Parts: sequence; C-alpha cells; structure tokens
Amino acid sequence: MSYQPKFTITPALLGRVERIAALRARIQSATVDVAWIPALQKDSRARNAHSSTAIEGNPLTLEQVRAVEEGREIPAVADRARREVLNYFSGLRFVEKNSGKKVIRHEDIFELHRIVAASVMDQGAAGRYRTTRVRVGPHIPPPPAEVSGLMGGLLEWWNKAAPSLSPVLSSAILHYRFEAIHPFADGNGRTGRVLALWDLYRRGFDTHHIFSVDEFYWEDRPRYYAALREVRRRDDDLASWLVYAAEGIEITLARVWTRIQRFSAQNSGRKMILRPRQEQLLQLLRDRGSLAPREIWDALAVSKQGAMDLIKPLIEAGLIVRTGTKKTGRYQLKT
Repeated sequence: MSYQPKFTITPALLGRVERIAALRARIQSATVDVAWIPALQKDSRARNAHSSTAIEGNPLTLEQVRAVEEGREIPAVADRARREVLNYFSGLRFVEKNSGKKVIRHEDIFELHRIVAASVMDQGAAGRYRTTRVRVGPHIPPPPAEVSGLMGGLLEWWNKAAPSLSPVLSSAILHYRFEAIHPFADGNGRTGRVLALWDLYRRGFDTHHIFSVDEFYWEDRPRYYAALREVRRRDDDLASWLVYAAEGIEITLARVWTRIQRFSAQNSGRKMILRPRQEQLLQLLRDRGSLAPREIWDALAVSKQGAMDLIKPLIEAGLIVRTGTKKTGRYQLKT
C-alpha cells in the first residue's frame, strides 16, 4: 500500500515555497559561466559530506574533508572517520549519476546504503534491511518484519505521487519518512539525507548539484532532531517539519546566491570568467578577511608578477580592493 503523508499547506509554508521559487529562478537566470560549475559542485559536495557526517559524530573539519576528497594526507585522522567521508562523497556521486532515473526500487536503496555505510557499520549489514529491533532515542521504529513493506509503500509514493508536489515538499517528506522507518541497522541518517538530495536532483530542482542543504541541519543539530520528533508528537502530521525543511532550503539557496554574487562580476557589460586561482584567491580572502601581497603569492604558489596578473582583473571587476599604503597595503573583498 502506497504511503500517504499527512500535512496541510500553512501560510508560513506557502510563503517559504514562494520565496524559494524566486531564489531558485534568480540562481537559474544568473550569468554563471559553465566553467564555474565544477568548482561550485566540488564545494557543495565537500559541505554536504562534512555536514552530514558531522551530524553523526564525525570529527573532521570542513578543510579536512576537502583534503580527504583530494587524497591529501591528514595526520592523526582515524581510518573510520576518513572512510565515512569518502563513502559519503561516493554516495553523492551515485545520486548525481542517477539523477535522471525515473523509477527507484529497493535495489537502488540497497546500493546507496552499501556505498554510504560500507566498512563503517556498528551493527547489521550494508545494503540489507535490518533484521533486528532498533531504538533511536525515544523513537522505536517499526519491527523488522514490516520494514520491506513500509519501504515499498514509500517507494511507490516517491515514484508515483511525489511528482505532483513541489520538490521542496517531496524531498522533506521522503527524508522524514525514511528516518521514521529506519530501514537499516545503521547509517540511516546519512542515507536519508542523501535520498532527500536525490529527490531534488531527480526533480530538476538542483540541476547543477550546487546546494548543500545538510549544512542547515548540522548548524543546529538539536533543532534538527527536535523537528523530527515533533512530527511523531503530532501523530505524524508533517506540517511543522515541512516548514522547517523549507526554511533550510531557503537559507541554502540564499547562500548559493550570495556565493554566485561574490564569484561573478560584470565587466564592461560582459561576464567575467574566473580562473581557478582567482576563485581560490577569493576563497582565501573570504576566509581570512585580508591578505598582504606576499601572503597571496605564497598561498597560491605563484610569482609576484603572477599574483598581480590574478589580482588586477579582480580589482577592475570590482570584486576586491586594496587598502593601506603601497608598502603596507592589503587586499580584501569589496563590501
């Protein structure tokens, strides 16, 4: 029997969905050159991998997660922490690759879980529904004998009914219901968050895969867990959860738009296409506030002249400014 979610469209939810639609339209119409998209995708993958694994207790920082993806050695990092992050990157790539898949079956969920949970499960087997009872804080998920049928009902809803809803709503519903069923012995949180992203990808909501919604959940984990619990407290009425999840997507899109604004510039009426090291320089300036010329060429591993060749177009485009004297001056983002 297909899952039937219970919710009402409140004014608060409707307002968020409308603002989300406006933000998404703005992002889609932005003159972001194709050359930018891989860098935006890479950054979003790192943010998602860091946030979702951190929710589950992974100790790696965002910069360490980036280093893991790039294959750089990080001293004193446990193998399990590294494996969790690498698995999550693989899970994100799996759903990106399968973003055009029309029908999702149990086998696809098994494969995703095998990828996300491989070699990091404390109990149970990766890629198989659980065969034991589990408890998640105060929540006792359905017994194992019911899991396959409940997941079948969820998949039927996802494949047939979900497309009639806004992806903002369907991704949130999928996220909650998966966590409520808790179909695997371990790794449900990470898998459920990837599933929610997969829905956004399948529905064409995040066409370029540049949204990192998991950051919103990670930044206030107590509120995230409280929002999930509130649905159960309200006898599975999803209204409050949908408002919360929509807030996360709205904030995520606002951040993406801010990043696009910072990385893009109009120069004589034409789009300025950043070189990789220029994008790296803008990231450094965002992280550190300001940099002296020598700090720039040292950080980018370029010559003094090479640094100036990177800096000059950014100044002309109005992205960065120089403050201070010629001898003691520093560069910073233009506010």
